[in-house]
Amino acid sequence: MSSLVDRVPDGWSVATYAGRRYGVTKETRADGRAISVYAEELGGTDVVSTNVYVTTSGEELRPCEMPAEKVLAFLRDAVFSEEPRGPRAPGDRTR
Repeated sequence: MSSLVDRVPDGWSVATYAGRRYGVTKETRADGRAISVYAEELGGTDVVSTNVYVTTSGEELRPCEMPAEKVLAFLRDAVFSEEPRGPRAPGDRTR
């Protein structure tokens, strides 16, 4: 699973998934032991959200109110663009 999460760039980025564009935020906390991924369809209503916890016994995927299959498919199939990355203001949907 870590290879899927590693595909997501740190910070804010743009991805294409299932023919739609998403703004994606990846945040790493607790010295890499907690990772959050939040993707919001740009100009649409779809959302993909999960937390990944790295423990001594392995990794645990905890999707946020959605099936794990949806999160795993997004992490596996999303194509990240080379558009500028970085922090964005809350509510900024222009990137």
